[in-house]
Amino acid sequence: MRPRFDLPEVPDPESLPVYRRSQLAQRNGTDREEIWFAYQGLIYEVTGSRHWRNGVHYQHWSGQDLTDELADAPHGAYVFKRFRVVGRLAE
Repeated sequence: MRPRFDLPEVPDPESLPVYRRSQLAQRNGTDREEIWFAYQGLIYEVTGSRHWRNGVHYQHWSGQDLTDELADAPHGAYVFKRFRVVGRLAE
């Protein structure tokens, strides 16, 4: 059984492009076609997911850092393994 908060492996996070919060905010499914969110400093691309249609998933909006919101979810970070990591969130 996988740990509840098992994150996807990223070969070399330092090689990923860095995006500012303002750039992430544009990938909300409305301003641009892409749907992204951040979790623990990594940015995930969920555009094709049926769970993120229109940039919303059960009262969680894309285009932002959802790290603090995962505690409200019925699942852990292991579900992020389904999605591609496209970058890192600038601090």
